[in-house]
Amino acid sequence: MDIAQLSDMAILRMIGDFIKKKRMALNKTQDTLAEEASISRSTLSLLERGEKVNLITLIQVLRVLDELQLLEAFEVRQQISPIEYIKLQKKYERQRVRNTDMAADNPPSEW
Repeated sequence: MDIAQLSDMAILRMIGDFIKKKRMALNKTQDTLAEEASISRSTLSLLERGEKVNLITLIQVLRVLDELQLLEAFEVRQQISPIEYIKLQKKYERQRVRNTDMAADNPPSEW
């Protein structure tokens, strides 16, 4: 299924179906889940029907259903630019070590 092709309302219905199926798989009533999520049963019913609800409502329900990992897709990870990566590599490149004792024993030659 290509989610990008779905309308906003179809996506809301898909989310609602997911919530309802997960709730039923856990053998919870709407009343029980709503109470555990600290929302009203009617709000949960709206969510399950694919109606518009607050984002915080979805988060509360996902938390109770132990499905917060679904939101990991929204995590912003710090990425390093290719230029910064090259700068870091140069910074940590192995430097040539000069033997100072050897330099003192051999004075520079004259040409």
